Amino acid sequence: MNKTVVINVVGLTKRLIGEHTPFIKSFLERGSASYIQPILPAVTCSVQSTYVTGKWPSEHGVVGNGWYFKDECEVKFWRQSNKLVQQNKIWDDLKAKHPDFTCANHFWWYNMYSNVDFSITPRPNYLADGRKIPDIYSYPAALRDKMQATLGTFPLFEFWGPKTTINSSKWIANAALLTDKEHNPDLTFIYLPHLDYNLQRYGLDFSIIAKDLLEIDTVIKDVVLHYEALGANVIILSEYGITNVNRPIHLNRVLRKAGYLAIREERGLELLDAGASNAFAVADHQIAHIYCKHLESIQKIVDLITPLEGVEKVLYGAALDEYHIAHERCGDIVVVADNNSWFTYYFWLDDAKAPDYARMVDIHKKPGYDPVEMLTDPKDKLVMAKVVGKLLKKKLGFRTVMDIIPIDATLIKGSHGRITEDQEDFPIFISNYKTAVKKESITAIEVRDLIEDHLLN
Repeated sequence: MNKTVVINVVGLTKRLIGEHTPFIKSFLERGSASYIQPILPAVTCSVQSTYVTGKWPSEHGVVGNGWYFKDECEVKFWRQSNKLVQQNKIWDDLKAKHPDFTCANHFWWYNMYSNVDFSITPRPNYLADGRKIPDIYSYPAALRDKMQATLGTFPLFEFWGPKTTINSSKWIANAALLTDKEHNPDLTFIYLPHLDYNLQRYGLDFSIIAKDLLEIDTVIKDVVLHYEALGANVIILSEYGITNVNRPIHLNRVLRKAGYLAIREERGLELLDAGASNAFAVADHQIAHIYCKHLESIQKIVDLITPLEGVEKVLYGAALDEYHIAHERCGDIVVVADNNSWFTYYFWLDDAKAPDYARMVDIHKKPGYDPVEMLTDPKDKLVMAKVVGKLLKKKLGFRTVMDIIPIDATLIKGSHGRITEDQEDFPIFISNYKTAVKKESITAIEVRDLIEDHLLN
């Protein structure tokens, strides 16, 4: 087989490649490239699952970064089991045909309990006293200890939250190189999330993101030069493009005011009761799934949602098939934002009654995606002093909550999830295999076969 590496540079588009990414620019110019037509939803878990299966979300079942688990009556995001992807992955097929084939996966999603030979994924320890300790999960288990003994503890708090830096992407890149030196897999997947952070915080403001572009360009250079020195085929691709937004839409507040949402009150704070609700929205960047308890409510909710400012499409029935998203996990209605807008999960009408997790980084309790977790309140000049004080309390054994996240969705300036109009904002596929890509534009389901072509041809 031809040794191949697939480097997923989150948020990378043709628009971003230029003076601030000199290495990626040179890689593009000497290789071959194609735009990838965005899928709906253009979000991490759905796109990655499409790339590795060659199937649409309607077939593999990953309809978002999270969805409503109807048998449990709970919204769950960022699950980890590979069994949630309901189709064979490229490594499953290749192992069946080529028994000696080996594969490594570094941080692509649904990494746990897959059929790859070497895997690493974030997996913090949640201690009984309420602390969250950075850690990873690996297969084989000994790989975890080897990685962290060599590279240090995975910088979880720089991977997500207000303290994100290039260090998390550097750590993942270095882990991939270490796996390669130790085990020499035929196919390696690497996930580098760095551009996701400030592109969502600030949008396409090059006066801010130029530094991020140069940082990720440097990491990619180190990775590519390592693999090219071994004669490997190298693919750089992305899942989606992030574009500017200025309007958050609070679908759950609209549904609540119309009497569809059920709310529980505990300790004076409100919680969304999904199982008791007649309808609620699971927000995921620029798309939202609305789940309806009674099918006769669908048209009424469509009529309620369609006129909202910032709503571009309201899909249901046959339209879900048209966009390859119809699946039992999918909402009865899928709402798509326009190019200036995105959806929050917010369901409370009074910030004083917002649940405690609203002001925390808590990706598993929130019934929807919350990009505001990457920010602290810009008006609070004492926020870092508060963080230090809270950390000190935790070290002394006191229980405390890290409630430093603002409830202000207007702070977010970039988003993704919809199908963008301009090709310059499409995800991209670049290869150092000069004749690999023969078309200006490919579909997302073609990516899997292109990866296999790099291995076998």
